[in-house]
Amino acid sequence: MTIGVVGAGQLGAMLALAGYPLGLDFVFLDRSAQTPAGRFAPVLTGDFADQSLLRRLAERSEVISFDWENISLEALRAATRATRTRIAPPLKALAAAQDRLTEKRTFERLAIATTRFAPVDSRSMLERAVERIGLPGVLKTRRLGYDGKGQYVLRRPEDCERAWQQLGSVPLLYEQFVPFDYEVSIIGVRSRRGEIAVYPLNRNYHADGILRLTLAPWHAPRLLRAAAASLKRVLEAFHYVGVLAIEFFVHQGRLVANEMAPRVHNSGHWTIEGAVTSQFENHVRAVAGLPLGAADARGHACMINLIGQMPERQALLAEPGLHLHDYGKEPRHGRKLGHCTVVESSAGRRNARARKILTRLYPQLPFKP
Repeated sequence: MTIGVVGAGQLGAMLALAGYPLGLDFVFLDRSAQTPAGRFAPVLTGDFADQSLLRRLAERSEVISFDWENISLEALRAATRATRTRIAPPLKALAAAQDRLTEKRTFERLAIATTRFAPVDSRSMLERAVERIGLPGVLKTRRLGYDGKGQYVLRRPEDCERAWQQLGSVPLLYEQFVPFDYEVSIIGVRSRRGEIAVYPLNRNYHADGILRLTLAPWHAPRLLRAAAASLKRVLEAFHYVGVLAIEFFVHQGRLVANEMAPRVHNSGHWTIEGAVTSQFENHVRAVAGLPLGAADARGHACMINLIGQMPERQALLAEPGLHLHDYGKEPRHGRKLGHCTVVESSAGRRNARARKILTRLYPQLPFKP
């Protein structure tokens, strides 16, 4: 079986690496062949909305998946209409995740607690939203925002004008600012047969809007139960196939859903070494129609993103038990170039290792587990 993937970044590369031992083949579509996944599989090169390229991808694949959300639903539907190629995860879930307003309404419909929010399409609508929801708040682009991009925090009434000037050219969402205690995410997978596997809860640390560190499992049984219940409601509502992640704020001991990702997720990279079956293997198992693997943790993992500049490889690999993943990207400020993972026998040992590695790699980061 050949799986087509729209997007050939590091997530696509890790999907291919997980799928090859299962006898699966891959073909990608991306704007450039010089991508992480291009080292492992053929890449059709061109625009993501190019009908002829998407049709070629569909003709060469039994199923099409994607490694990021910002792709054209209309183009993908049109390209696969004349073929028998399946799309997984389902496009309804992708559509919901692409638009922050639809995403928030999905959470509300499924009784998943989220922030108060209001659509904003004009300066006057922004003023009314601020008056109704209050300050502080966050003005966000409804589409195409990631890693903290497309956002403006409003703290005073005079911030409205600056926020509007910066973001007001596209549809927006205003939402209540949550003074959260910390952030967590939950990742799960649903097969074509409807079986579900849920990974342990992840504790996530961000800086400048970018995920820097994940600790898993995060021992918070009540939060895990609540997060898993929310995740399962979303999986069932969309008759989902593949991996899904939901990010939450933890505020006063309760979960507040922030956003969902209909794909394998950065906070699940630890599962490659730290779980019985990685999120990448379970995603390809699901979309290929294979039985799911167990999602249990093998120990206590920390995953550290390598941002902007790759550290000196020799020193990093001298760390006992450290697993390095170099995506093969050109260095650039704020760019995810790789990650490293350590798995320990206890949470205490894991946290000590995370502190040691973070202190050496990123001494300026404010958090130390």
